[in-house]
Amino acid sequence: MSIAIGATCSLPVFAQTPETAPPATSPVSPSQAPVEPVPITTAPGTQVGEAYTLGAGDIIRVDIFDVAPELTLEQRYTILPDGTLNLPWVGSVAVNGLTLKQAADVLSARYSRFIRNPVITVSLLAPRPLKVGVIGEVNRPGSYIISVISNEVTQQSLNQRTASEGGNQWPRVSQAIETAGGVTQIANLREITIRRPRVSGGEDLISLNLWKFLREGDLNQDILLRDGDTIVIPKATKMDAAEMTQIATSKFSPATISVSVVGEVMAPGTLNLKPNATLNQAIMTAGGFRGGRASRKKIDLIRLNPDGTVTRRRLSVDLDQNLNDDRNPPLRNNDIVVVNPTFIAKVNDFLTTAIGAPLTIFSGISGFRNILFPGGN
Repeated sequence: MSIAIGATCSLPVFAQTPETAPPATSPVSPSQAPVEPVPITTAPGTQVGEAYTLGAGDIIRVDIFDVAPELTLEQRYTILPDGTLNLPWVGSVAVNGLTLKQAADVLSARYSRFIRNPVITVSLLAPRPLKVGVIGEVNRPGSYIISVISNEVTQQSLNQRTASEGGNQWPRVSQAIETAGGVTQIANLREITIRRPRVSGGEDLISLNLWKFLREGDLNQDILLRDGDTIVIPKATKMDAAEMTQIATSKFSPATISVSVVGEVMAPGTLNLKPNATLNQAIMTAGGFRGGRASRKKIDLIRLNPDGTVTRRRLSVDLDQNLNDDRNPPLRNNDIVVVNPTFIAKVNDFLTTAIGAPLTIFSGISGFRNILFPGGN
């Protein structure tokens, strides 16, 4: 028989009688529907009783076993912002940073003043949202709050079930990356690091290879997150076209990137392209070159870097080129492609503006274009 500690019950079998019982606060009202218990892990082979640490916002249940059935109550408690529980008889108890088992041991020690050999368990009914950081080669680096699907986790279930049976209820690394806008085209998925703080100070470093997850379906690389984790995604030093394509079509990448194509194209403007889009694809999506005006040898690629700097490259485009960093480079989010006019187009625009005589009136003169621009466009 068990009792969920409530605010109005008297506890039997006193070890000593308190002169004044501390006032109890009203606990959180219970959920109406039963909750299916599942285990929670934060790394392969690590169970919630060993890994999950309590913190402000967690909703828990505290049970005392072997008490009179008429005293059985359904009560829940929310851990307060200062990391404490305010419980009947024992008052405020600090549980921040404790595992479920450690919290149960602390409560057993506190209630042993009033009950001989109390048997107490602590169950996690609704975990608090996780606060995690995602930095490096993602489109929106920063700190994020990720909700956890609420499931009751009991100590008994930890001994009977494995992490794989309930792991999808807990956010994984891939979900945090997706929340941060997905990886950039130059992300190194082979050498991701999770920085996990310890309650006692310092941090643990966990290495992941999400490329192995993509290639082989190794779920052990897409581990479950823990509150306070920081995901660090480094920059790749070298990537081939096939790898970039596979990453671009995975859930680690955003659905689209935003690229602006301006200048001498048929439909200039901002485009939403696939993450693996190239310079040629952006130009063709913008309607292609404007005949007689666009210079294929003077394409500027302007890139807004995450550190606030801007880089500008002058490229000569060949529409027959496959993915190539020199002639047909992959684009990144917020890139700007400028298709410059030819020399003839510039002169024509100048004359039209200055004297109202467009250069096209000389179009019938043989060789005029070659005289003005002997080197081509």
